[in-house]
Amino acid sequence: MALVKELNISPVGRVEGDLDVRVYIENGVVTRAYTQAAMFRGFERIMAGKDPQAGLIVTPRICGICGGSHLYCASSALDTVWKTTLPPNALLLRGIGQAAETLQSIPRWFYAIFAPDMVNKKFANFPLYPEVVKRFSSYVGTSFQKGVTASGRPVEIYALFGGQWPHSSYMVPGGVMCAPTLKDVTRATAIQNQFKNDWLETVWLGCSVARYREVKTWDQLLAWVDENESQKNSDLGLFIRAGMQFGLHKFGQGVGRFITTGSYLQKDLYNHPTIEGRTKALISRAGFYDGKNYSVFDQALVKEHVEHAWYETVPALHPWDEPLPTPVQSQSLQKSDVNGKYSWSKAPRYLDMAAEAGPLARVVIAADPNHREPHQIYDPLFGDIMQQIGPSVFTRVLARMHEASTLYHYMTEWLSQLDLNGEFYIKPEERDGKGFGATEAARGALAHWIEIENGVIKNYQVVAPTTWNVGPQDDRGQAGPIEAALQGIEVEDESDPVEVAMVARSFDSCLVCTVHAHDARSGVQLAKFKL
Repeated sequence: MALVKELNISPVGRVEGDLDVRVYIENGVVTRAYTQAAMFRGFERIMAGKDPQAGLIVTPRICGICGGSHLYCASSALDTVWKTTLPPNALLLRGIGQAAETLQSIPRWFYAIFAPDMVNKKFANFPLYPEVVKRFSSYVGTSFQKGVTASGRPVEIYALFGGQWPHSSYMVPGGVMCAPTLKDVTRATAIQNQFKNDWLETVWLGCSVARYREVKTWDQLLAWVDENESQKNSDLGLFIRAGMQFGLHKFGQGVGRFITTGSYLQKDLYNHPTIEGRTKALISRAGFYDGKNYSVFDQALVKEHVEHAWYETVPALHPWDEPLPTPVQSQSLQKSDVNGKYSWSKAPRYLDMAAEAGPLARVVIAADPNHREPHQIYDPLFGDIMQQIGPSVFTRVLARMHEASTLYHYMTEWLSQLDLNGEFYIKPEERDGKGFGATEAARGALAHWIEIENGVIKNYQVVAPTTWNVGPQDDRGQAGPIEAALQGIEVEDESDPVEVAMVARSFDSCLVCTVHAHDARSGVQLAKFKL
């Protein structure tokens, strides 16, 4: 009988927040995996009883990386409750801010979070390993500094319009609190060009953005790599060649179902926001793919499970119907009983199914040939890649990096559409009701649900992309996406389980959006708040 070994890994993430993982290994293969969010989440309690506009100030502080995404959701949720009127300029500037925040995260995540694992000694015998070490080593790699430095450019554009980044509050119900001048737009365009010239075309692609966007199939992408030395030796060309040589396409598949809440509202199609009218106005689509069929995302079909989360057990409920969470006793990773409660993260489900959120989900939904309006993104590339090689660590990383060209293209287009003599804000009338706001943060589907009663917040729920991906089992025992992606992977060296880290980091799990405030591991009270 083979020996089953228990391996507890803490922390797994390189970005802020704690992700812990327990895996059971038999004959070098992970047979079971459990993800643990190790800190308490309390934003639902913080928001209760507050002025409705508190969401514009408090929720961007949920995350130091995706604060603009939370602001986008908070203002959008109030738009639907207060029945605002949004000028086209406001929709354009919100989209530019959201795209800028996501774009900055792409090279930063690749060079600082994911690529360092490719220089692990596990891959030392592969022919491309020396070149990978030369370029992707942390701090000293020849591409590391170029990529990380370039990642700061897009948020310079955000700061031009938002006043600052992170933690801006320029998006408000009824529009945006800025009125850019021609000088601002000219500076933003110049910064865009610098980002393209310093990194996107010269370091990452080795060709023009326009040439890369012509690629529509997996075979065309492989042919693009071999088209000339510039593309073959670009960082994308190296990642594709080394990723396939290292076998990154052979592990980390996940649940095979994908969800997006969509983002970027067309400037002339969402001037009177409603929850029902949002889907058709989106540029980046909201959808669900169950592994065989596509459908349009419906926020009413989301439920959160707490059977295996450290909250008093209640039935799985839609966010509007969820009570304020009541924490129960947590445990350290080593002492956790994975048959019971073992994480501070809830487990979101769509149509009672676990689904992966993130860039791979976005490009899968973008490949849906149906369910689309003329203004919406249609890109068949990853529909073909999923058919040819399927989901994996490699496909997930490729999807994230593929978005850089798409976002650059749309930001350039939206900057040119601003009407500097037009309106940017129309004052709304406050009222009670229920609202929903969503976007696609860098890491995936992000949504806020709000209920206002007697002029104050009665209920506020946030479901972040990492909650979708890192959540524990649900009340039917279904594993979360990262838990599923870890099952079946081979661990070569149990003292250095880089395979586990690569799977988790391919999702770019960021726990600050998912959990907050208290580390029960040491038993030390870090702070005390009066709510």
